[in-house]
Amino acid sequence: MMTLNRRQTLGLLGAAAAAPLASPAIAMGTKLKVGALRFTSHAASFVAFERGYFTEEGLDVEFEFFQAAQPMAVAIASGDADYAVTAISGGLISLAEKGAAKVIGGALSEEPGIDGQKILASNAAHEAGLTSPAALDGKKFGVTQAGSSFHYMGSKIAAAEGATVEFVPLQKVGAVIGALKSGQIDAWSIVPHIAKPLAGSGEVQMIGSVADYLPNYQVTTVFTSTANASEDRGKTEAFLRAFSRGADDFNAALVDNTAGDAAAENMVRLIHGYVYTDREYEKAKPAIVNGAMRINKGASLNMASVTDQIDWFKSEGLVKAEVTAEMLVDPSYVEVMS
Repeated sequence: MMTLNRRQTLGLLGAAAAAPLASPAIAMGTKLKVGALRFTSHAASFVAFERGYFTEEGLDVEFEFFQAAQPMAVAIASGDADYAVTAISGGLISLAEKGAAKVIGGALSEEPGIDGQKILASNAAHEAGLTSPAALDGKKFGVTQAGSSFHYMGSKIAAAEGATVEFVPLQKVGAVIGALKSGQIDAWSIVPHIAKPLAGSGEVQMIGSVADYLPNYQVTTVFTSTANASEDRGKTEAFLRAFSRGADDFNAALVDNTAGDAAAENMVRLIHGYVYTDREYEKAKPAIVNGAMRINKGASLNMASVTDQIDWFKSEGLVKAEVTAEMLVDPSYVEVMS
């Protein structure tokens, strides 16, 4: 089994081989670092932590927060984080091809009937005619990095509209927001808890929905190191059980609205401990509520969407042509939907 240090991981270099070890039983208080973004879409992990689901599984969880997907993939492969939830990126696929990381489940999904990710335009671009994705030709589209989920979404949207766009990498979500507000870029796509407040403030304009171009898109996945997936099944299953309980609570409270008003209020307050912490609760609440999208039950994985993403990365030359879904995904942990 391969283990990469941070320097090797960043360079996507080869790793030294090590003999596999037997997986011990989970001891109470097993320490884990879980990678996350301060997004509503990461709520399943926050709920599992705050409601003691990780603790009940014997896991002592500490969060490590990131500002983009690719650095999180690096942290998983290098051992700086144990499990994480984020979008599939070129970096994650390349690390999986190197034998360092595995997707073990699904998280956020676009779903018919649920208001999902939005396509935004800067005010300047909107005034100049970018009032729908059909007018994207020749525009600048913001991304964190080349090979990010933003790159994938923007490319698929542009292709559907027959548009040629310039992708502008800005490294962090906050930098993309700033560039869109100032008109340095023309367009972007992002989860609704960020998109809707930005548009509602009048600082940017909402011009479309990602689901119109990518229905049933598997937006984020649960992933870990190949070592955890193949050698420490008990710990990995324990993490997924707790995570799935958190997702169930979140979906019932804010997506399906079946848990009642009190449960919804409690859920929003819980999430506010991690998301929009710089805002007063009453100001943060609408963004959190309006940003609720489905987190897959039981961490099930939409393999058709994952395969489409891999094929796009290969077509763009962002990952090796010989990469396969089997290199990226360990399908033995959750229900895999084709």
